[in-house]
Amino acid sequence: MKATEFTLKKRPYSDEQAKTLLAKVMDAETSDWHYNTHHKGYVDKLNEIEKSLLDADPAKANGNYSTFGELKRRWTWNHSGTLLHDVYWECLGGDGDPAFGVEIHEQITRDFGSFEEWKTDFKATSLAAKLSGWGLLVFDTLGSGQLKNVLVDEHHYGAVWGAVPLIACDVFEHAYYHKDGPKRAAYIDNFINGLHWGRINERFLKYIAR
Repeated sequence: MKATEFTLKKRPYSDEQAKTLLAKVMDAETSDWHYNTHHKGYVDKLNEIEKSLLDADPAKANGNYSTFGELKRRWTWNHSGTLLHDVYWECLGGDGDPAFGVEIHEQITRDFGSFEEWKTDFKATSLAAKLSGWGLLVFDTLGSGQLKNVLVDEHHYGAVWGAVPLIACDVFEHAYYHKDGPKRAAYIDNFINGLHWGRINERFLKYIAR
């Protein structure tokens, strides 16, 4: 077996540009360490786990404790953390105008009734996650074949099999406390108003509307 090497995906804007583009969502310090330390940390640990699995003995796996089992659990945590942060940065940096995402806006209207109904549901979904979690807009590929807002605790509890994340709102406290303190609702409002619907639409067309 060979270890997979994961890399930190570049944001669609530079670190310097992020200070301005993301200013209404997070302060400059958070933009920096959230990406360059926190997000990068998931990638680094994922690579470390990949290498460690090569030496872990699968014959010692059991339902109580084994090095093999714990590495597999932490692989899921770090892989999900890496992927969701990729989507998080990709969908930010805009002015929140859904007119720049024609096809995804049409799909939202079909599946939620209106953009405003989607927004209300998305905000409530993100608010309802635990203090470490995510609010996600996903396309439920293997199930309903519709867009769904789903709540995920930590990075993976509540994840929907086969669903493609299109918007990922990080509601771990580290994402907003430095700027907004305990005002998670205000952070989510700013997140929605800072979405880049052009890039979200591109992701929708790439993975869904083929």
